[in-house]
Parts: sequence; structure tokens; C-alpha cells
Amino acid sequence: MDDAAALRPDPGLFGPRSVTWQMHGDPMMWIAGIRALYLQALHPRAVRGVTQNSDFRRGAWGRLMRTASFVGTITYGTTDAAEQAGARVRRIHRVIEATDPDTGETYGVDEPELLLWVHCAEVDSYLQVQRRSGFPLTDAQADRYVDEHRTGARLVGLDPQRVPATTAELAAYFDRVRPDLAAGAEAADVDDFLRSPPVRPWLVPARALVWRRVAALAYQSLPPYAHELYGRPAPPPATVDRRLRATGAVLRAIPDRLRWQLPPGHILGAMARLGPGSRPAAYKLRGPAAILDGPGRAQRQQRGTTGAGSGRWRTPG
Repeated sequence: MDDAAALRPDPGLFGPRSVTWQMHGDPMMWIAGIRALYLQALHPRAVRGVTQNSDFRRGAWGRLMRTASFVGTITYGTTDAAEQAGARVRRIHRVIEATDPDTGETYGVDEPELLLWVHCAEVDSYLQVQRRSGFPLTDAQADRYVDEHRTGARLVGLDPQRVPATTAELAAYFDRVRPDLAAGAEAADVDDFLRSPPVRPWLVPARALVWRRVAALAYQSLPPYAHELYGRPAPPPATVDRRLRATGAVLRAIPDRLRWQLPPGHILGAMARLGPGSRPAAYKLRGPAAILDGPGRAQRQQRGTTGAGSGRWRTPG
């Protein structure tokens, strides 16, 4: 590395020229995150790892915020901060086990199939909610987003080579895993919590006015098979799309600087490090020069040795 390169601020694992950088600054990511929780709970082996190792109803808020902080760190933090966040997740997962109540089998939550399910449910939820709410992504940019997140998959312990790299591969994954999904008792607990989470008495009106509508919209945006498994109907997709676009319009009308003041402040930290030109914005994805190459970029950028958890996968800015 030359002296000039050494003096340049670290853009992190994705950087301001990535789809991830622009998309994750959008406020609809919060609704997408709730959708991801709903979807993840439909994998019985995966959701047991949560419910059997914590008091989900008491700790769900903390879990949601920790997930948001992890996504913010790996998106907008420095490379070292992202790598350290991934290492913490891997350490936690290595020591957590769950038990199948039907067979008595004990298994680790860091099984690749479970990590892959959590990863794909998150990526699909982020992408679906954003696109359906009006965030401007071309098909090529959507593929690029899926490909970029193989970097995040590596951080939690997956082999990026075995992770979907395009929207078509992501859809094929869900078709393949669909027979393993079910809405058991644990999924029902997640559903109950998300519909009516415990809050302090003075927040009860806000829960009724705001939260339930947000959670309902996240649920409605799930795929039809998820509604069937949960046993609760949803409006037609066109109706849900209109609601997502209307909600997106309202949330995007809130000034960015006001929204980004909320903790933990990853975006403002990245802009302070890289300069005001790094500000994430949807308009930067428009135009022929917005995305410089297509799927597979992360694979071409692999460094070091090959194999699960080795090498450094990144999409530089």
C-alpha cells in the first residue's frame, strides 16, 4: 500500500459506491427488519436458537436493536469495526445450542443451514420492502445488492461461495427450503410479540397508534406462503404495495439529518470520516454510471486463502 492510499479514510466493507450504502440509509429498513423477524421465525430449528436461549418477550427489543447496530456497523463502519462485529457474532453463536423437542437432538445455532436461512431472510426482506415501497433499484442493482451481502455472510461464518449471489439464486433458495418451514409454537410467540410488544404504560397509546400499523405492514409484505403458515390472511399484494409506497413517502419526508440523529449514529459517523459526499441517497443509484459492475464483484475481490470464513470478501467504495 502506498502512502497516499494509507492516508485515505477507510470506506469500510461496502463503501459509498455500493448499493448497500445507499439503500441502508433509507427509513423503510426498519419495516424490512421486522419483516425479517417474521420470516426467520418460520424456520423451526433457527427460531429455537433464539427462544431457548433467551427470554424472547423481555429481550426482543434489545435483539432488534443489536441487529440494527450490527447492520449499521458492517455497512457504514470501518473495515476493522465490521470485522470485529462479525467476530463477536461468531463467538456468541459457537457456544449457543438448541434442542429439538420432538427428537431430543441438540444442535449448534452456527450450523451453516441455519446461518444461511437467517442471512437470506434478512436480504430478501430488505430488498422486497425497499423495492415495493418505491426505492429506485433496477434489476441489475438488486442483483448487485444480493451479491454484496455475501460479504456480510462471511462475517457471520458462512462460505460466500455457497450463498446466493443474485435475486434468481435467492428465489431458488427459498423454493428449496420451503418444505422445512412451519409456524410452530415459537413462531406464534414471535407473532404475538410483534403484534403487541410489552411497553411502558405511557407508551401504550403509541403502540396502538404506530407500532401495530408498522408491524401489520411488515407482516403483510411477507410472501403468501408465510401468511398461510401463520394462519392469518393479508390484503392482495397490490394493496400492500400501495401501503408500502405511502408509508415510504411519509418516512422519507422526514429530514435525513433528523432521522440519522437517532442512536447509534452510524451514518453520521461515516460522513464525518469520509466527507459529505458519502451521504447515502437514493438518487445516486440513478443514471448509467451509478453501478459500475454486476454480480460476482465480491467473488472477484476475494483475497487470501479460500474456504469458509477465510480470505477477505469486500466491495470497496
